[in-house]
Amino acid sequence: QVQLVESGGGSVQAGGSLRLSCAASGDIHNRYCIAWFRQAPGKEREGVATIYIRSSSTDYADSVKGRFTISQDNAKNTLYLQMNSLKPEDTAVYHCAARPYFCSWSVSAYSVWGQGTQVTVSS
Repeated sequence: QVQLVESGGGSVQAGGSLRLSCAASGDIHNRYCIAWFRQAPGKEREGVATIYIRSSSTDYADSVKGRFTISQDNAKNTLYLQMNSLKPEDTAVYHCAARPYFCSWSVSAYSVWGQGTQVTVSS
């Protein structure tokens, strides 16, 4: 059974950077997709980035393209979300999630979720 634990959130000023980590227990290699979602107060959870572990194929929401980078470290069984040029609208609780096989932008497609980490960007 895969479990996920996020870390690395915090408070930064607009224009700053943060790197989130998602440590996975269990075997996620070869057949899992890992996604980062975020949820701001009063808003629905939205997908930010996905990575298919086997191929390292990535995809991004339009709102973060060119600013965020999702990556993997197979040796550490850890996924990362590097966030640069942060904006106040990036403020949210960020969750990583896992599902077998192909990636999806649908929240309901993911059965494994981390507890989330808060990111706050001030103007």
